[in-house]
Amino acid sequence: MATIKVVLHPKKDNSGDKTYRIAIRVTKDRKQNYLYLANLKDKAEWNDEKRAVTKLNPKHSQLNRLIRKKYDAIEDLMLEYESSNETFTARQIIDEVKGVKLGETFFQLADEHVENLRKAKKHNRAISDNSKINNFLAYVGDKDLTFNEIDETLLNRFKYHLQAKETVSERSIMNILILIRLLYNRAIKMGVVDRKYYPFGTDKIRIKLPETLKIGLDESEIRRIENLDLKEGTTIAHTRNVFLFSFYLAGIRIADVLKMKWNDIKQDRLYYKMGKNNKVVSIKLPERVISILEIYRKDQKKGNDYIFPELKNANAKDARDMYAKIKTATKKFNNNLSDIAELAEIDKKITNHIARHSFGNIAGDKVPLQMLQKLYRHGHLTTTIGYQGNFIHKDTDDALEKILNF
Repeated sequence: MATIKVVLHPKKDNSGDKTYRIAIRVTKDRKQNYLYLANLKDKAEWNDEKRAVTKLNPKHSQLNRLIRKKYDAIEDLMLEYESSNETFTARQIIDEVKGVKLGETFFQLADEHVENLRKAKKHNRAISDNSKINNFLAYVGDKDLTFNEIDETLLNRFKYHLQAKETVSERSIMNILILIRLLYNRAIKMGVVDRKYYPFGTDKIRIKLPETLKIGLDESEIRRIENLDLKEGTTIAHTRNVFLFSFYLAGIRIADVLKMKWNDIKQDRLYYKMGKNNKVVSIKLPERVISILEIYRKDQKKGNDYIFPELKNANAKDARDMYAKIKTATKKFNNNLSDIAELAEIDKKITNHIARHSFGNIAGDKVPLQMLQKLYRHGHLTTTIGYQGNFIHKDTDDALEKILNF
C-alpha cells in the first residue's frame, strides 16, 4: 500500500536562517521519498490543515496549482502501476515525475519499462513485454521513434502487417497494442508527449480482445486420469500428480504449485502467496491432495524444502534461474500430459492450465460465484463472472431445448 501526503519541512540555509520547503511525500513499503516543490520564508504562509499555501504568500495561487498538478501526477502514476500489478518503489515514482532518466523516445521508455520489470523480478512479464516491443521495433525500424510519430496510420499498418503474417493470433496483436497504449499513457503523464497526439480511443484505434474458448475436462475425464495404472516414481506418474494437485486446489497455477514448500502447510491447511497478484491464500487440503503429498513426503529433509522436485536445485535468490526452471518443467509436463490424454482416451488437448479450466467446468453453477471468487483467488467478482461464464451452459441448453420441443 502506497500513500501520498503534502508536507512542510523546516530547513536552515547556509546563513543559519530557517526556511520551509513544500514537499510531496510518497511512502511505499515503509520507505519514504520526497518531491520538493518550493520554499516559504515564513511558516504562516502555510495552512497545515488544508495542505496549501496561504494568501500571505504573493504567489499562493501558482504554488497551490503546482502542488495539485504534481500530486495528481504522482497519484495517477501509482494507480497505473497498481492496476497493472507492477511492483514499484517510492523513489521510482518520484524519479518518474521529476523526469529523472526520462525516456523521450518510445523505445527508451519501453526499455525502462522492461528493466523495471526485471528489477521487480517479474521475469515472465519482462520477457513477454520485451518480445512485444521487439515486434514493434522490427516493423518501424527506427529506434528513435518519438511518441507523436505513433499515430493511427502507423498503428493500423502495423496491425495489418501482423495479421498478414498469419502466425500471430488476434489476441497477441491486441496485447502488443495494449502495451503500446500503456507506454503512451505513461509518457503523457510524464510530460513526454501532449495528449492531443493520443492515437487510442473510440473514434481512433480501438482495442478489443477476442473471446477465447476455454474447454475443461469433465468429471468422467478426471476420473479416467485418476484411474490410470501408472507406476509411481515414473515421470508420467509425477506429471499426473502435479496436474491433479493443481486441479484439486481449484486450479492453482503451475508456477505457484512448483514453488510450494512443506512449511506452507500447517494443520492440513495450505498457506501461500499467488505469484500473479500477490494475494495471500489459505485453503483446507482435500483428502486427495493429502494422499498426493504422502508420495513426496519421504523426500522431505527440511521444512523449507520444495514439495515437488523441479526447483530443488534452483537458486531461490535468482529470479531468472527460478523462471527458467519453471518454464522447462512446464514444457516437460505439457508433453507428458499429451501422453496421459492418449492413455485416458481423452480427445481434448491437456496442458497444465487445463487443470484450472477443468475445475471451472466441473464447478459450473454448483456454488455461488462469491465462493468461486475466493477459490480462484480473483481480486474482483467481475473477473470470476467472466471466467465462469465459459463453463455455465445449463440455462442456454435448457432454453434451446424448450424452444425446439415442438
